Amino acid sequence: MNVIQESFGEIGGHPVTSFSMVNDNGVEVTAINYGCIITKIVAPDKHGNYENIVLGHDTLKDYVKDPYYLGAVVGRVAGRIKGGSFELDGKIYNLAKNDPPNHLHGGDQGFNRVIWNAEIIDGGVSFSYFSPDREEGYPGNVNMQVTYLLDNNNQLHVYYEGHTDQKTLLTVTNHSYFNLSGNIKKDILDHALQIKSDRFLELDHEFIPTGNFIEVGNSPFDFRSGREINIGSGSEHPQNVLVGEGYDHPFLLNINHDNEIVLKDFESGRILTIETDEPAVVVYTGNSLKPEGCFRRIPSRKYLGICLETQGLPDAIHHPHFPGTIIDSGETYSSKTVYKFGIETNEE
Repeated sequence: MNVIQESFGEIGGHPVTSFSMVNDNGVEVTAINYGCIITKIVAPDKHGNYENIVLGHDTLKDYVKDPYYLGAVVGRVAGRIKGGSFELDGKIYNLAKNDPPNHLHGGDQGFNRVIWNAEIIDGGVSFSYFSPDREEGYPGNVNMQVTYLLDNNNQLHVYYEGHTDQKTLLTVTNHSYFNLSGNIKKDILDHALQIKSDRFLELDHEFIPTGNFIEVGNSPFDFRSGREINIGSGSEHPQNVLVGEGYDHPFLLNINHDNEIVLKDFESGRILTIETDEPAVVVYTGNSLKPEGCFRRIPSRKYLGICLETQGLPDAIHHPHFPGTIIDSGETYSSKTVYKFGIETNEE
């Protein structure tokens, strides 16, 4: 495993660095210490062609103005918090309403918008960040660490760890947009997705969970046996129509299942397998990508990438029956997600 370190520009006089992890098989994962953004993942197709399989930009300036959280670690809380506020131990905490009237992905200056300390370690890179008490309105001083490790089995191990000195909320995720066609040759609608999930969360008109869990059976949300993503883009199901003809929904992951999330592109033969200890994955099919701007000279448009955000449930603080996202003083928040890059070798 080799890690190549290069300058990626600066923000306010503070240097931003890129770190390219390359394994013995030629698989490459590149991340920068601004937002822990994964800028590139290079993996082979069934013909041995190595191509990038995530949306990204070539310059720091483009990431700074990017509205889509491309490749970033988001938090302190991934997803939306209703009304931009919450109560904890009888005290009200007001957050940035950066998705009016709600709070989204940690606020205006969340983890995706700060420069992290970075250290090259055996097998990858470790990022750390100190989030002071009341940053973006959240209580408690939080020490966060995000570690990316690439092995020779073509697996990217992502570890999240957080420590707080006050009771607070914490659940983070990586917001990479995957496109297994390679170098964005096409959109992701004919990618096939499999999720070991029996239920998903119903959303209201502001994309906030209503609190209702809906069974996936006999609906476009049933990915238990695998199916193409275009089942949702062409669906008249109210929940697909609500989010812009696709998906932007949390799926509850069934416990005691390996390979819980599998994404395939049959044309390239690429397979992405995701394993996580998180209770849910938010599936977002890029329904809100606007036809303005570019991703490495490829014009932006709907469905160019799919996010598979492993995390706690959005707005859990307002739904006591959801798995909790509260951590107490002295407790450790920890989470692990593994991304395996494989190839389907069987010919049709």
